[in-house]
Amino acid sequence: MVQKNVLVIMSDEHTRSVMGAYGNPLVKTPALDQLANSGIRFENAYTPSPICISARASFATGTQVFEHRCWSSAEPYYGQYQSWMHRLRANGHEVVSIGKLHHRSARDDCGYSDQQLPMFLANEGVGWPLALMRKPLADFPEAAEMSATIGPGETDYTQYDRNITAAAVQWLLARFSRSSDNPWVLFVSFVCPHYPLSAPEQFYNLYRDIDLPEPYDCDPERQLKHPVLDEMRKFWDYNDYFSDQGRIEGLRNYYGLCSFLDDNVRQVDGALEQSGNSDKTQIIYTSDHGDMIGNHGIWGKCYMYEDSVGIPMTLSGPGIEPSVNKTPVSLTDMAATIESFVNGKASYVDHDWQGRPIYHFIDNPEPDRPVLSEYHDGGSPTGVFMLRKGACKYVYFAEGNPALLFDIEQDSRELRNLADDPGYQSIHDDIRETLHSILDPEQVNSNAFDDQAEMIKKLGGLASIRHIAGFNHTPIG
Repeated sequence: MVQKNVLVIMSDEHTRSVMGAYGNPLVKTPALDQLANSGIRFENAYTPSPICISARASFATGTQVFEHRCWSSAEPYYGQYQSWMHRLRANGHEVVSIGKLHHRSARDDCGYSDQQLPMFLANEGVGWPLALMRKPLADFPEAAEMSATIGPGETDYTQYDRNITAAAVQWLLARFSRSSDNPWVLFVSFVCPHYPLSAPEQFYNLYRDIDLPEPYDCDPERQLKHPVLDEMRKFWDYNDYFSDQGRIEGLRNYYGLCSFLDDNVRQVDGALEQSGNSDKTQIIYTSDHGDMIGNHGIWGKCYMYEDSVGIPMTLSGPGIEPSVNKTPVSLTDMAATIESFVNGKASYVDHDWQGRPIYHFIDNPEPDRPVLSEYHDGGSPTGVFMLRKGACKYVYFAEGNPALLFDIEQDSRELRNLADDPGYQSIHDDIRETLHSILDPEQVNSNAFDDQAEMIKKLGGLASIRHIAGFNHTPIG
């Protein structure tokens, strides 16, 4: 295998259903669609955790949440486990990040040779300690902020992404006429379309007069009732603060932010082309997790519904022919993928759920490959585990709570729980057995709570945590 440069572009909170190449006829994402349609679009890509810090720790290490134990928004990655960045840098490769990292702080060595415009955890690396208060759940009054800051307009986040784009363009153009046999990796990490839901007016106007699809499954009387989901809805009660018109405006701004993101991607991709490196650079586009965008009466992430846990993932560049791949893949596959391209060597693992180079699935698709996601963060009274295998998704809630089973191919909106359906008994039992072959969910749940109890103690106890500044989204600077 010929060694290649790798350009990784990651967004924040981009649900794959709001991207043209994934079948949305209304959203305008031409640059992202071009990347998808000129390469491989993975239909069933997932985050290892529907929350930034845990997912980005998995991206860095290539491991699952139960392995790296960065459980929550107050338990970040700080270089405690070797990353793909560490290994490539040690081999003499230039490994540069521009934009959001959401690791602990600048004082930690997470493996990059250069970090430009990094976003680390708020509160000087402490993060969001309300995440640790799960029995009982804390109050979260900041949820009101989402509906109160709807655009159109500019925010710290949109300006931050403009700065990231400018820095990435400058970095890539500096590679012009510079020849090197030693491949590099550039990680460009945007914060949009993460809320605040304020899209720059140019991009909001693309949807000002368009009737966007209304969120579905929003009638509380008809929604799926579940003890853990019900508690999570009470905590993450963003939807309660929206008026009917506010929901429409929120969706228009989310679409606008996706188009704003797309324009930034266009500029970065254009700079790669101008640099003369496009014929030796693989491009990966993905997101750290999705967003519920009002479906099921929920805004934000944190749930195991497809809108939240499903992500876009595309691979394009030299040697990649256009195709659509149904193999379930994950951010945990990124470490092996990036290293394989840069080092020119394929990597192998013992189990099919572990991180593997996604280009392996071009000639050998594995539609029944199991892919795992976990959630142990704020708003959830217990650990939640999702396993996608074949057509179905199984969701296990620890501590004796009932499970969920959805047939994604037959019920893409996840309206019908099949966990107790006799016709799906064998599928239910098979996926449950597969989950338990990967981990013991009750033990993992216990490990998470034990670690979080230690972190609460380290931060001075619950009384001290309550006095640490809260926020609805990580502030810039």
